[in-house]
This record gives sequence, structure tokens and C-alpha cells, in this order.
Amino acid sequence: MSSFESGSHRLLVVDDQPDVTSAIKLGLEGRGFIIDAYNDPLVALSSFEPGVYGVALLDIRMPKMTGFELYRQLRKIDPGLRVCFFTGFDLYKGEFEKMFPDLKAKAFFRKPIRIDELATKLHDLLLDGGQAEA
Repeated sequence: MSSFESGSHRLLVVDDQPDVTSAIKLGLEGRGFIIDAYNDPLVALSSFEPGVYGVALLDIRMPKMTGFELYRQLRKIDPGLRVCFFTGFDLYKGEFEKMFPDLKAKAFFRKPIRIDELATKLHDLLLDGGQAEA
């Protein structure tokens, strides 16, 4: 996969595990993305500005605030924000949609995911505005 033009894709990544955010930041920045990574969802929320990010990649299970709660708060600030969720827990898209019918998440990823696969799916999502599923 070729690198993207520098600065063309800025992503917000929020996961309470520093090793996860570090690996995603390092891996995706090496593929042309600009990454703002946070391990505390409350800090991510307080730092968030509308119109800055192409996609927010949010862990579902975090202390202080779940990824779902963070999603709702971010969408109040930026209604057009595209969001991807990722989790280490089994989660099926149909069950997710039944539990959270008001969420308009574009992608669901299960950890662990290879950086190449994640980069490709995010790139496709950003270019096409379509849905990616994992």
C-alpha cells in the first residue's frame, strides 16, 4: 500500500491502553496519517475541535467514559464526524445496531488488527465515505 499525502488524513484515536495508542500512532503515521492519540477520553473530549478529523477511532470499553458516550459527546460538537469503534470483545454489527440504533458509526474493528489492514480500511473509508466492516 502506498503512503498517503502528508497531512491529508488526520485521525483522533482514543484508547485507555497506551501500548495500543502508541502502536496505532506509529503504524499509521508511517503510512501518511496524522494521529492525535489520547489515553483518557475526558482529555480527548476537552481537546476536541470540530472539523479537524477525518475519522475518530474509539475504543468501546474505557474507564471514565465509554467509547459510546464519547461518540455522543463528539457528535454534539461535530455532527459530521465519522467514527470507527474498536474493541477486544466480540461484537457483531447487527447486535451493535440493535443496542445503539441512533449511532451512525461507519466501521467496527476487532482488536487485534494488523496496522496494514487498519490503514487500508481507514483509507477506503476516507476516500469513499463508505462503510468498512471488520
